Amino acid sequence: MTRFIHDKFAKDYLEELLKDYGEVKASEKVAGEIKEIDVLFTPAKQQNSNLQILGLLGRFAENPATIEPFRNPASSDEICDCILKLLEVKALLRREAKANKTKLQDSEIPKLWVFTPTISETRLSSFGTMQKEGWLSGVHFLPDALRTAIVAIHQLPQTPETLWLRLLGRGSVQSQAIMELQALPLDHPYQKATLELVYNLRENLRVNQELEADDRELIMRLEPFYQRDREQAIQSGEQRLITRQLNRRLGEIDTSLIERIQGLSIEQLENLGEALLDFSSIADLEAWLNLQSI
Repeated sequence: MTRFIHDKFAKDYLEELLKDYGEVKASEKVAGEIKEIDVLFTPAKQQNSNLQILGLLGRFAENPATIEPFRNPASSDEICDCILKLLEVKALLRREAKANKTKLQDSEIPKLWVFTPTISETRLSSFGTMQKEGWLSGVHFLPDALRTAIVAIHQLPQTPETLWLRLLGRGSVQSQAIMELQALPLDHPYQKATLELVYNLRENLRVNQELEADDRELIMRLEPFYQRDREQAIQSGEQRLITRQLNRRLGEIDTSLIERIQGLSIEQLENLGEALLDFSSIADLEAWLNLQSI
Protein backbone atom coordinates (compact mmCIF):
# COMPACT_ATOMS: atom_id res chain seq x y z
CA MET A 1 0.00 0.00 0.00
CA THR A 2 2.71 2.47 0.97
CA ARG A 3 4.61 1.72 -2.27
CA PHE A 4 2.22 4.00 -4.14
CA ILE A 5 2.84 6.78 -1.60
CA HIS A 6 6.59 6.47 -2.14
CA ASP A 7 6.13 6.26 -5.93
CA LYS A 8 4.22 9.55 -5.93
CA PHE A 9 6.86 11.16 -3.72
CA ALA A 10 9.65 10.02 -6.08
CA LYS A 11 7.86 11.38 -9.17
CA ASP A 12 6.96 14.71 -7.53
CA TYR A 13 10.48 15.01 -6.13
CA LEU A 14 12.25 14.36 -9.44
CA GLU A 15 9.89 16.73 -11.25
CA GLU A 16 10.62 19.47 -8.69
CA LEU A 17 14.38 19.10 -9.08
CA LEU A 18 14.47 18.80 -12.88
CA LYS A 19 11.74 21.21 -14.03
CA ASP A 20 14.16 24.16 -14.28
CA TYR A 21 16.39 22.29 -16.72
CA GLY A 22 13.97 20.92 -19.30
CA GLU A 23 10.62 19.25 -19.87
CA VAL A 24 9.56 16.69 -17.28
CA LYS A 25 6.72 14.26 -17.90
CA ALA A 26 5.66 12.00 -15.05
CA SER A 27 3.78 8.75 -15.79
CA GLU A 28 4.30 9.13 -19.55
CA LYS A 29 2.36 6.44 -21.47
CA VAL A 30 4.13 4.44 -24.18
CA ALA A 31 2.92 2.06 -26.90
CA GLY A 32 2.16 -1.62 -26.52
CA GLU A 33 0.30 -2.82 -23.47
CA ILE A 34 -0.56 0.08 -21.19
CA LYS A 35 2.80 1.01 -19.69
CA GLU A 36 4.00 4.20 -18.08
CA ILE A 37 7.47 5.65 -17.76
CA ASP A 38 7.80 7.07 -14.27
CA VAL A 39 9.73 10.16 -15.41
CA LEU A 40 10.59 11.19 -18.98
CA PHE A 41 13.03 14.11 -19.09
CA THR A 42 14.02 16.20 -22.09
CA PRO A 43 16.73 18.78 -21.34
CA ALA A 44 16.30 22.37 -22.46
CA LYS A 45 18.10 23.22 -25.69
CA GLN A 46 20.04 25.90 -23.84
CA GLN A 47 21.94 23.77 -21.35
CA ASN A 48 21.88 25.17 -17.82
CA SER A 49 25.22 25.12 -15.99
CA ASN A 50 23.32 25.09 -12.68
CA LEU A 51 22.74 21.37 -13.24
CA GLN A 52 25.94 20.88 -11.29
CA ILE A 53 24.05 21.75 -8.11
CA LEU A 54 22.20 18.42 -8.47
CA GLY A 55 25.45 16.46 -8.45
CA LEU A 56 25.11 12.96 -9.88
CA LEU A 57 21.42 13.50 -10.71
CA GLY A 58 22.51 16.55 -12.71
CA ARG A 59 24.83 14.34 -14.79
CA PHE A 60 21.90 12.09 -15.62
CA ALA A 61 19.91 15.15 -16.75
CA GLU A 62 22.55 16.37 -19.21
CA ASN A 63 20.87 14.21 -21.89
CA PRO A 64 17.34 12.96 -22.56
CA ALA A 65 16.48 10.44 -19.88
CA THR A 66 13.86 8.02 -18.67
CA ILE A 67 14.04 7.56 -14.91
CA GLU A 68 12.48 4.60 -13.14
CA PRO A 69 12.79 4.82 -9.32
CA PHE A 70 11.95 1.75 -7.23
CA ARG A 71 11.17 1.84 -3.51
CA ASN A 72 11.94 -1.88 -3.12
CA PRO A 73 14.88 -3.62 -4.80
CA ALA A 74 14.09 -3.87 -8.51
CA SER A 75 13.56 -7.44 -9.74
CA SER A 76 14.98 -8.76 -13.01
CA ASP A 77 11.52 -8.64 -14.58
CA GLU A 78 11.00 -5.04 -13.48
CA ILE A 79 14.34 -3.99 -14.96
CA CYS A 80 13.47 -5.80 -18.21
CA ASP A 81 10.13 -3.95 -18.31
CA CYS A 82 11.99 -0.66 -17.96
CA ILE A 83 14.29 -1.57 -20.85
CA LEU A 84 11.27 -2.56 -22.95
CA LYS A 85 9.66 0.83 -22.34
CA LEU A 86 12.89 2.55 -23.38
CA LEU A 87 12.99 0.52 -26.61
CA GLU A 88 9.38 1.50 -27.33
CA VAL A 89 10.29 5.17 -26.87
CA LYS A 90 13.23 4.70 -29.25
CA ALA A 91 10.96 3.02 -31.81
CA LEU A 92 8.49 5.91 -31.57
CA LEU A 93 11.28 8.45 -32.13
CA ARG A 94 12.48 6.50 -35.17
CA ARG A 95 8.98 6.48 -36.66
CA GLU A 96 8.61 10.22 -36.07
CA ALA A 97 12.01 10.90 -37.66
CA LYS A 98 11.08 8.78 -40.67
CA ALA A 99 7.74 10.57 -41.06
CA ASN A 100 9.54 13.93 -40.89
CA LYS A 101 12.28 12.70 -43.23
CA THR A 102 14.97 13.52 -40.70
CA LYS A 103 17.73 11.44 -39.18
CA LEU A 104 17.37 10.45 -35.56
CA GLN A 105 20.50 11.52 -33.74
CA ASP A 106 21.95 9.28 -31.08
CA SER A 107 21.90 12.22 -28.66
CA GLU A 108 18.09 12.46 -29.04
CA ILE A 109 17.48 8.94 -27.74
CA PRO A 110 16.91 8.86 -23.97
CA LYS A 111 19.11 6.93 -21.60
CA LEU A 112 17.45 4.78 -18.96
CA TRP A 113 18.39 5.19 -15.29
CA VAL A 114 16.91 2.56 -13.00
CA PHE A 115 17.06 3.66 -9.34
CA THR A 116 16.95 0.80 -6.86
CA PRO A 117 17.93 0.89 -3.18
CA THR A 118 19.94 -2.33 -3.41
CA ILE A 119 20.76 -5.01 -5.96
CA SER A 120 22.67 -8.28 -5.72
CA GLU A 121 25.91 -9.01 -7.56
CA THR A 122 24.19 -12.03 -9.12
CA ARG A 123 21.48 -9.83 -10.64
CA LEU A 124 24.00 -7.28 -11.87
CA SER A 125 26.02 -10.08 -13.46
CA SER A 126 22.93 -11.43 -15.20
CA PHE A 127 22.56 -8.08 -17.00
CA GLY A 128 26.26 -7.94 -17.89
CA THR A 129 26.77 -4.64 -16.07
CA MET A 130 30.12 -2.87 -15.83
CA GLN A 131 31.67 0.11 -14.07
CA LYS A 132 32.69 3.02 -16.27
CA GLU A 133 35.66 5.24 -15.68
CA GLY A 134 34.72 8.65 -14.32
CA TRP A 135 31.51 7.40 -12.69
CA LEU A 136 30.88 6.81 -9.00
CA SER A 137 30.60 3.36 -7.50
CA GLY A 138 26.99 2.24 -7.43
CA VAL A 139 26.32 3.23 -11.06
CA HIS A 140 26.27 0.00 -13.08
CA PHE A 141 26.10 0.29 -16.87
CA LEU A 142 24.59 -2.29 -19.18
CA PRO A 143 26.15 -2.80 -22.66
CA ASP A 144 26.17 0.49 -24.59
CA ALA A 145 23.51 -0.54 -27.14
CA LEU A 146 20.93 -0.75 -24.34
CA ARG A 147 21.57 2.82 -23.16
CA THR A 148 20.79 1.73 -19.60
CA ALA A 149 22.34 2.00 -16.15
CA ILE A 150 21.22 0.57 -12.82
CA VAL A 151 21.85 2.96 -9.92
CA ALA A 152 22.16 1.13 -6.60
CA ILE A 153 21.43 4.01 -4.23
CA HIS A 154 22.78 2.32 -1.10
CA GLN A 155 26.10 1.69 -2.86
CA LEU A 156 26.66 5.38 -3.64
CA PRO A 157 29.32 7.18 -1.58
CA GLN A 158 28.00 9.50 1.11
CA THR A 159 28.99 12.79 -0.51
CA PRO A 160 27.15 16.02 -1.43
CA GLU A 161 27.23 14.84 -5.06
CA THR A 162 24.91 11.93 -4.26
CA LEU A 163 22.57 13.65 -1.78
CA TRP A 164 19.67 14.11 -4.21
CA LEU A 165 19.73 10.41 -5.08
CA ARG A 166 20.20 9.11 -1.53
CA LEU A 167 16.98 10.91 -0.56
CA LEU A 168 15.25 8.18 -2.60
CA GLY A 169 16.90 5.42 -0.56
CA ARG A 170 15.52 3.53 2.41
CA GLY A 171 16.12 3.33 6.15
CA SER A 172 19.34 4.82 7.46
CA VAL A 173 20.49 5.89 3.98
CA GLN A 174 17.41 8.06 3.46
CA SER A 175 17.49 9.31 7.06
CA GLN A 176 21.11 10.42 6.72
CA ALA A 177 20.28 12.22 3.47
CA ILE A 178 17.38 14.03 5.17
CA MET A 179 19.76 15.22 7.92
CA GLU A 180 22.13 16.54 5.24
CA LEU A 181 19.19 18.24 3.52
CA GLN A 182 18.28 19.94 6.79
CA ALA A 183 21.87 21.17 7.17
CA LEU A 184 21.92 22.91 3.77
CA PRO A 185 21.88 26.73 3.79
CA LEU A 186 18.38 28.16 4.00
CA ASP A 187 18.91 29.96 0.69
CA HIS A 188 19.74 26.74 -1.17
CA PRO A 189 17.39 26.67 -4.20
CA TYR A 190 16.05 23.18 -3.48
CA GLN A 191 16.13 22.88 0.30
CA LYS A 192 12.73 24.34 1.15
CA ALA A 193 10.78 22.72 -1.70
CA THR A 194 12.36 19.31 -1.05
CA LEU A 195 11.64 19.49 2.68
CA GLU A 196 8.01 20.28 1.93
CA LEU A 197 7.80 17.17 -0.25
CA VAL A 198 9.44 15.08 2.49
CA TYR A 199 6.98 16.43 5.07
CA ASN A 200 4.07 15.65 2.71
CA LEU A 201 5.42 12.11 2.46
CA ARG A 202 5.48 11.95 6.26
CA GLU A 203 1.86 13.08 6.52
CA ASN A 204 0.70 10.61 3.85
CA LEU A 205 2.47 7.77 5.64
CA ARG A 206 1.08 8.73 9.05
CA VAL A 207 -2.54 8.16 7.98
CA ASN A 208 -1.70 4.71 6.60
CA GLN A 209 -2.41 1.75 8.85
CA GLU A 210 -0.06 -0.74 7.16
CA LEU A 211 3.38 0.74 7.64
CA GLU A 212 6.62 -1.11 7.12
CA ALA A 213 9.40 -0.79 9.71
CA ASP A 214 11.31 1.60 7.41
CA ASP A 215 8.29 3.89 7.15
CA ARG A 216 7.73 3.97 10.91
CA GLU A 217 11.40 4.81 11.40
CA LEU A 218 11.19 7.55 8.77
CA ILE A 219 8.21 9.17 10.52
CA MET A 220 10.02 9.09 13.87
CA ARG A 221 13.21 10.57 12.43
CA LEU A 222 11.27 13.35 10.70
CA GLU A 223 9.24 14.32 13.76
CA PRO A 224 11.80 16.65 15.45
CA PHE A 225 12.66 18.30 12.12
CA TYR A 226 8.99 18.75 11.29
CA GLN A 227 8.17 20.25 14.68
CA ARG A 228 11.19 22.57 14.56
CA ASP A 229 10.33 23.88 11.11
CA ARG A 230 6.67 24.23 12.06
CA GLU A 231 7.63 26.31 15.11
CA GLN A 232 9.98 28.43 13.02
CA ALA A 233 7.22 29.05 10.47
CA ILE A 234 4.80 30.07 13.24
CA GLN A 235 7.45 32.31 14.79
CA SER A 236 8.25 33.95 11.47
CA GLY A 237 4.55 34.59 10.82
CA GLU A 238 4.12 36.11 14.30
CA GLN A 239 7.12 38.37 13.72
CA ARG A 240 5.76 39.68 10.42
CA LEU A 241 2.31 40.28 11.89
CA ILE A 242 3.61 42.14 14.96
CA THR A 243 6.03 44.23 12.88
CA ARG A 244 3.13 45.35 10.65
CA GLN A 245 1.04 46.22 13.71
CA LEU A 246 3.89 48.22 15.26
CA ASN A 247 4.49 50.08 11.99
CA ARG A 248 0.83 51.07 11.86
CA ARG A 249 0.74 52.17 15.49
CA LEU A 250 4.16 53.81 15.92
CA GLY A 251 5.39 54.51 12.39
CA GLU A 252 8.36 52.88 10.65
CA ILE A 253 10.32 50.68 13.06
CA ASP A 254 14.11 50.94 13.09
CA THR A 255 16.05 47.97 11.69
CA SER A 256 17.84 47.37 14.99
CA LEU A 257 14.49 47.04 16.77
CA ILE A 258 13.20 44.64 14.11
CA GLU A 259 16.27 42.45 14.67
CA ARG A 260 15.52 42.39 18.42
CA ILE A 261 11.93 41.40 17.70
CA GLN A 262 13.15 38.59 15.45
CA GLY A 263 15.12 37.21 18.40
CA LEU A 264 12.02 36.79 20.58
CA SER A 265 10.47 33.43 21.37
CA ILE A 266 6.91 32.58 20.32
CA GLU A 267 5.69 33.23 23.88
CA GLN A 268 7.42 36.63 23.98
CA LEU A 269 5.95 37.52 20.58
CA GLU A 270 2.47 36.70 21.87
CA ASN A 271 3.08 38.91 24.92
CA LEU A 272 4.33 41.72 22.67
CA GLY A 273 1.16 41.39 20.58
CA GLU A 274 -0.87 42.21 23.68
CA ALA A 275 1.50 44.85 25.09
CA LEU A 276 1.75 46.90 21.87
CA LEU A 277 -1.90 47.93 22.28
CA ASP A 278 -0.72 50.21 25.10
CA PHE A 279 2.29 51.65 23.24
CA SER A 280 2.15 55.28 22.21
CA SER A 281 5.79 55.78 21.13
CA ILE A 282 8.94 53.95 20.02
CA ALA A 283 10.26 54.52 23.55
CA ASP A 284 7.51 52.25 24.92
CA LEU A 285 8.61 49.49 22.55
CA GLU A 286 12.28 49.95 23.50
CA ALA A 287 11.42 49.82 27.20
CA TRP A 288 9.41 46.64 26.72
CA LEU A 289 12.26 44.97 24.78
CA ASN A 290 14.76 46.01 27.44
CA LEU A 291 12.67 44.26 30.07
CA GLN A 292 12.80 41.02 28.05
CA SER A 293 16.59 41.00 28.12
CA ILE A 294 16.82 41.28 31.92
